[in-house]
Amino acid sequence: NIAMAAQMTDAHRRFLQVLMSHGIMEGSEARKLHRRCCEIHKVYYAHDKLDDFVSTINSQLQPLFMQIRKGMSEGDGRAHYALVNLAETEITKMASDYTENELELFRKTMDLIILSENGFASSTDILNLADQLKTKKMKKKEAEQVLKVFVEDKWLFERNGEYTLHTRCIIEMEQYILSNYQDAARKCNICHSLAIQSQVCESCGIGMHLPCVRKYFRAQSEPRCPQCNDFWSCDIP
Repeated sequence: NIAMAAQMTDAHRRFLQVLMSHGIMEGSEARKLHRRCCEIHKVYYAHDKLDDFVSTINSQLQPLFMQIRKGMSEGDGRAHYALVNLAETEITKMASDYTENELELFRKTMDLIILSENGFASSTDILNLADQLKTKKMKKKEAEQVLKVFVEDKWLFERNGEYTLHTRCIIEMEQYILSNYQDAARKCNICHSLAIQSQVCESCGIGMHLPCVRKYFRAQSEPRCPQCNDFWSCDIP
């Protein structure tokens, strides 16, 4: 770590500052930023060394209980980089940004998403929870506004009135979700990270992200489960 710490340059600091302001970045954007930071500060640049570059930053972030983590978008399988606070691994880190009843709405939304079959919850189901909150009931209009903020802040992702967890949320809260939803949360059998939107084997119950399913079965004439070898009955995306 001492050797790595010595390599921290202004290029690394600039990269970290930009990532901090974004919270999360798509892989291609992070690669462009890596190149730009190295060029501006005249630091050695190699296009395939982004992960090493990030490790150097992480060695400096360690004492601050922060880390840049790499994760995958469940929708399209693209890599993302997010800055994660390790000191507070739970929803508590959101407490400074939201009121108690907003947090309660988020927790209940999370329940709906994680316990659903497809990893999505409809806006109707979420809004129906608004007047059942224990902390302080919300009017539907108010709840709609709060959901909008959760989407803007990249905790939720919305598509056609259906909500799922944003890539940032999954990267940040993976440990929290795995320990708090032990019966429902599963890891992808292929990439071993948390899978919210997934297909599940009817025979043995393993789950796989949709992009991982697509990639895994691409070369197979007959799709069979990687775990139990039974026929994979879900439609390949």
